Amino acid sequence: MRHAKPLPTFLVNRYHGWKATQFQENKAWYSKLADEGQHPRAMVISCCDSRVHVTAIFGAETGEFFIHRNIANLVPKFSPDGDHHGTSATIEYAVTELGVTNIIVIGHTNCGGIKGCYDMCSGQAPKLEESSSFVGRWMDILREGYERVAAKGGTEDEQLDMLELEGVLVSLENLMTFPFVAEKVETEELALHGLRIGIRDGELEHYNANTGAFENI
Repeated sequence: MRHAKPLPTFLVNRYHGWKATQFQENKAWYSKLADEGQHPRAMVISCCDSRVHVTAIFGAETGEFFIHRNIANLVPKFSPDGDHHGTSATIEYAVTELGVTNIIVIGHTNCGGIKGCYDMCSGQAPKLEESSSFVGRWMDILREGYERVAAKGGTEDEQLDMLELEGVLVSLENLMTFPFVAEKVETEELALHGLRIGIRDGELEHYNANTGAFENI
């Protein structure tokens, strides 16, 4: 590929630093992962936002989490139409091949994807309504959540806060449209969890299905 460029120097330096320290200190563990394959205990679906550092939040080691990131940590509905479905493919592999026992959907505060969905659905971002907008068509997944939030009223900040939580709830609902997910949830071989992390304060909220509310952990 003639458009590919050499890796930036700062990344090269960071790689050499990692190889000489963390990798060298845990060489036996990396060899074990290479020989025995991965056996993650959980799948995490998080936002692409660079401020969301899931492995740091949970102190995870290499090989513990099977992580998928996309705009606004959304899960689409089960739709086997022969098209390209990166998120759905990742879920399928995690559940049917890796046998994860937990799927964690983690949203976050100040989410740009959620703000884009709000602006699009409220008529403030016509470019996102265009059929050529990948972001807009992806955020269509959350339109039903926006409608629920809009019906409750409130200020824009209040609605954005609620929409971030709706993003997690819609994703949990959509996960259950996947037959192989629903089957394992029903047999208690798989558990679903909804979280939101606060970028500013580091507070972690967990959705409590019994109370129907997000509660601080």
